Amino acid sequence: MKTKIILYVSGAVIALFGIITLFMSTSVIFGLFDIREKEGNYVLFVVIANFVCAFLYLAAAYGFFARQKWTTMVLNVAVGVLVITFMGLGIHIYSGGIYEQKTVAAMIFRTLLTIGFALIAFKYISQRKD
Repeated sequence: MKTKIILYVSGAVIALFGIITLFMSTSVIFGLFDIREKEGNYVLFVVIANFVCAFLYLAAAYGFFARQKWTTMVLNVAVGVLVITFMGLGIHIYSGGIYEQKTVAAMIFRTLLTIGFALIAFKYISQRKD
């Protein structure tokens, strides 16, 4: 019962996170709802990586609800995308590119959250015996 609750809560949270990520990244990329202007000095490749991760989060949400073993792999891919993007952001910053400090904080949060969900998927789905 505990496992079922953990998986459903994880699925719901990552689905919500994926929907919000999809909305925000799409709004910035396509200039919808004046969100692009409110974001300040955004870094486009970070926004595109978030856009890609939004779809991975939504797939992972389904994986949590359906207890699919591939959920861990999907989240590991998202972690890989975020780590590579974070390294690119570091290069961008070191090269004197403009950015917002909130972008760095958001990348740390998003990466740690995704790692957390990948660990939950690994423990409660990939490691299950059937």
